[in-house]
Amino acid sequence: MRFEDVVIASLAAVHAPDRVGTRELEARLDLPKLGLLPGTLEALTGIIARRFFDDDTQPSGAATLAAEQALEGLDRGRFGLLINTSVCRDYVEPSTACLVHGNLGLPPECANFDLSNACLGFLDGMTLAARLLERGDVDYALIVDGESSRFVVESTLDRLNAPDASPQTLRDNLATLTLGSGAAAAVLTRRELAPDGHAFVGIVRRAESEHNHLCRGQVDWMKTDATGLLSAGVELGRRTWALAADELRWTPEGLDHAVMHQVSKVHTEAIANALGLPLDRVPVIYPEHGNVGPASVPMTLAEAVRDGRVKQGDRVGLLGIGSGLNCAMAEVVW
Repeated sequence: MRFEDVVIASLAAVHAPDRVGTRELEARLDLPKLGLLPGTLEALTGIIARRFFDDDTQPSGAATLAAEQALEGLDRGRFGLLINTSVCRDYVEPSTACLVHGNLGLPPECANFDLSNACLGFLDGMTLAARLLERGDVDYALIVDGESSRFVVESTLDRLNAPDASPQTLRDNLATLTLGSGAAAAVLTRRELAPDGHAFVGIVRRAESEHNHLCRGQVDWMKTDATGLLSAGVELGRRTWALAADELRWTPEGLDHAVMHQVSKVHTEAIANALGLPLDRVPVIYPEHGNVGPASVPMTLAEAVRDGRVKQGDRVGLLGIGSGLNCAMAEVVW
């Protein structure tokens, strides 16, 4: 699927304030009982630390912080769509999008709803917004994501410290310990309304839902077959890349940057190597932020732009694989 007239007008990311090191998490566990040596979690994941929001910061509040930055200088009265894409929610109902809409004072004509698809949510939100923008149904769309993972990580630490915890318990819950918190927001519009915007060229996607058992979670736990998920994810990535090569004319050498959803060092490098992507073209945030769910891709892109790594005219691939399994790959020309 290609778009002719859609651009990213602005992009923002917010870091959670509380930095918690991986070794701090290890210090709260009975490592011998779980079959671990000190430093093993950091060595396995490449994650040195992750961030958490304060206990009183809800996902809607985090998303609002990012949205306020993205909306700076824009006329809020012209927004016709707000999509929240976070895995974390304030409530079952109302939608988190409704809360963000109220926080921002967006107009009553601005449709707002949650879109959930694990770690692909933000890319899916951008795609839906792009379709409506291309049709002329709305002038401006706001995509937001606020992830607050403190509760699930704390609950997992309690589970690992239970009397019946074992090395298998750790294997089942290891992926949960990679989770971090953060927020992101992007404004999409048509080229005529933001001549200096960054072209959202198109997206391809593929589903292999026979793997939907490999990672399942609730608000206080996430059980993951890490080995199976990595293997299936790499193969799904290969097949989705073939679609991108055909539809978007991608080659490993043709992309200036590959911005990936990041779970850990192992996952990031496995996908890059499988697709033939040079690691020096893959910006990373996982060492200091861990796995920030759907916010990972926009946060990584925002950091790369802020650091001057992504420059005007660069071809940027946005790559994500989410529990289910689903995979999406999109291109932005910055």
